Amino acid sequence: METMNALNQTQHVLTIIWWLSLGLSIMLYIVLDGADLGAGVFSLFVQDADERGAIMSAMAGTWDANETWLIVAGGVLFGTFPFVYGSLFAYLMVPLALALWGIITRAVSLEFRHLAEPRYKRFSDYAFGVSSLTTAFFAGMAVGATLKGFPLTHEANRVPTYVGGALRFVSPFSIWTGIAAVIAVALAGGLFVRARFEPQEDIRKHAATWTNIVFFIALAAAVITTVWSVIIFPWAANRWLGPHFYLWGLGFLVVVYAVIRMRMASNREHDIAAILWLNAALGLMGTGMMWTMYPWMVPNTWTIFAGATPQVSIVTFTMAMAGFFPVMLAYNWYQIWVFRARVTKLAAYGH
Repeated sequence: METMNALNQTQHVLTIIWWLSLGLSIMLYIVLDGADLGAGVFSLFVQDADERGAIMSAMAGTWDANETWLIVAGGVLFGTFPFVYGSLFAYLMVPLALALWGIITRAVSLEFRHLAEPRYKRFSDYAFGVSSLTTAFFAGMAVGATLKGFPLTHEANRVPTYVGGALRFVSPFSIWTGIAAVIAVALAGGLFVRARFEPQEDIRKHAATWTNIVFFIALAAAVITTVWSVIIFPWAANRWLGPHFYLWGLGFLVVVYAVIRMRMASNREHDIAAILWLNAALGLMGTGMMWTMYPWMVPNTWTIFAGATPQVSIVTFTMAMAGFFPVMLAYNWYQIWVFRARVTKLAAYGH
């Protein structure tokens, strides 16, 4: 009996650790590749071909490493929460397929721009921008659809599976979260461009105007998303407005502080600090959403513990994969450090 209790306790602890690891992987993808996606969206409004190419050049050394965190998140979900993986991916097949199309198109357009003839470079540039926007929008839709939950089968001795149509993910809220995701990455992209270009470059002035406008749009989007969530999600309203509302209010004030510091750093042209403060705000909001949902992974559909793999599998997965996280964090940091130098439009990808 004591052995069984110890095994159950180990299962419980490992499940929570991998749930936190999944959240960390998703947040690292959002803050790292989100800036790249936002720079791609920003590039759609850049007229100078060399500046568009230089935006690609600015991320050429790190974008593929940033995207590995999305693969890690999928691997953690598959290896640790296979029941959630199977049903959730069936539910989100359409938006995830479209987001994947965007990721592939973005990678192809970035990698082949320098091989294209001059007349096709413009096509490659706009394919890069549109695919960046598409990826952000449909990934945001997937998040909104996940928050709404989905129906499962309930048959004895059978794994619950998704039951519903291919377009069930579409709702006013999921469309809005897609739009909000584009707004969020657009802000991150503007800050990224300012941080990656030399101070004398004209594109930094364009990016400054861009971030000044998108900042207020992002604030409005955050307020709308929060209020809408309180209205339609009882699990969110019960946490945020419940007995411990003062703790959530304190967390809200910390996020506001990070946003104010990001704005101040941006106005003073402290570009790296502005990015770090924005990432801090996003990280705090992501952590807050995870604890709001706990113990649900998919609200009213899957809890963390119901969706987790059995004891033996989760221990084996931990032994095989846990060591990769510090390695990936190390090479991510190393790449960012190596490619930290600012660029000019003369460094356009394809010269």
